[in-house]
Amino acid sequence: MSMIDGLKTGLQTAIKKLIDKPFDEAAVIEFTKDIQRTLLEADVNVKLVFELTQKLQKRSIDEKLPPGLSRKDQMVNILYEELSIILGKDDAKLDLDKDKCTILLLMGIQGSGKTTTAGKLAYHYKKKGYHVGVIGADTHRPGAAVQLQTLCDRVQVDFFTIGSEKDVLRIALGGIVQFKQNKKNIIIIDTAGRHKEESTLLKEMNNLWKNITPDFCFMVIDGGIGQEAIKQTQAFNDTVSLGGIIITKLDGSAKGGGSIAAASSSNSKICFIGTGEGIDDLEIFSPSRFVGRLLGMGDLKALLERVKSLEGEDDEKKMKRIATGKMTIDDLYYQLEQMNKMGSLQKMLDLVPGFSGVSNKDIDSFEKNAVKWKNIIQSMTKYERENPEVLNSTRIRRIARGSGSREFDVKNLLKSHKNAKQLFKSNRGRGLNQMMKKFNSAGM
Repeated sequence: MSMIDGLKTGLQTAIKKLIDKPFDEAAVIEFTKDIQRTLLEADVNVKLVFELTQKLQKRSIDEKLPPGLSRKDQMVNILYEELSIILGKDDAKLDLDKDKCTILLLMGIQGSGKTTTAGKLAYHYKKKGYHVGVIGADTHRPGAAVQLQTLCDRVQVDFFTIGSEKDVLRIALGGIVQFKQNKKNIIIIDTAGRHKEESTLLKEMNNLWKNITPDFCFMVIDGGIGQEAIKQTQAFNDTVSLGGIIITKLDGSAKGGGSIAAASSSNSKICFIGTGEGIDDLEIFSPSRFVGRLLGMGDLKALLERVKSLEGEDDEKKMKRIATGKMTIDDLYYQLEQMNKMGSLQKMLDLVPGFSGVSNKDIDSFEKNAVKWKNIIQSMTKYERENPEVLNSTRIRRIARGSGSREFDVKNLLKSHKNAKQLFKSNRGRGLNQMMKKFNSAGM
């Protein structure tokens, strides 16, 4: 189980236990212990965990109850606030000036995922309209330049290296000159990882930093190292001026929570997190939104940003309609179309408040039947798609013939559409629903 899945499951299980029991001091203590266990299993520092849970327990008993919230919902609210504080502030400035050339230097030990992250970062900024160039300056790992060039070709950004050159600084400076001539406004430099001696690596990074004077130095950290992240961060921060941290491989590490908490306690900010193997599985890190997703409160802002980058403003209205349970058959077709672009329906649902982490047979069936259902929807009239309640046996028979499917398949589609609407409409309590609305209205 990955860090994200493990933390999410543990935290949401604790919340469900809290909601299902009468509220008293014993429930507060049990909830606190469940949170402690979950965070410690994610390798979060023991001192941080106990400080958080002590605050959680004290605030839950002592604080005055805000209007509209139950005691249970207030405990979840406090957990949200305290976890967000541990993971840092939402102040990373990552919208770079397109009228100047910004140089980003990636560093970190071997195996941290720098090369893959360089490709993901290039894709991230290309999608935002920047003209990106990538320099392969890792002369120590065999195949690093080939791997990076393959990634750059895939996302269609320019790549530079000097195959026979061993002088890292000469490669970096040569690439910068060429890309500035080509009017690039973002230059990303991938560097080597650990040498036989870490001191050699740090010396090389310091030499690069002094001679290139990059605008940002990003420290790339493998999420699997847990609390060791703070030692790496401090070592590099003593060598160069770090502009930010990128945590990778959070999709496969049980210790990712420790990495995030440890890195957040340093003087540098986590700017991005890598959440999967796909080229687009790199997210801007927002502590409040990240915690909201862990607690099952979703991240509508991330969902709408992702949809908007794919299509346009009209899709934002569609996603808001879907999220509020007012989904039409046309919206269902839209979901089927987006699944290929966004990865899966489950990834979309994880970002919807009150719907995070849902995994059931309806979703599995939805994904398996995607192609068949698209054909069925295309055989419906516009009126039928907007008003599925008019689909009687005669209309269903016609649609089945027109789409080359069975009447059973058409009825199954209609049933799944109805179930999805009901699922989106459902919530876990009036107070908790109000709280999630408050978070979203605040832009979290």
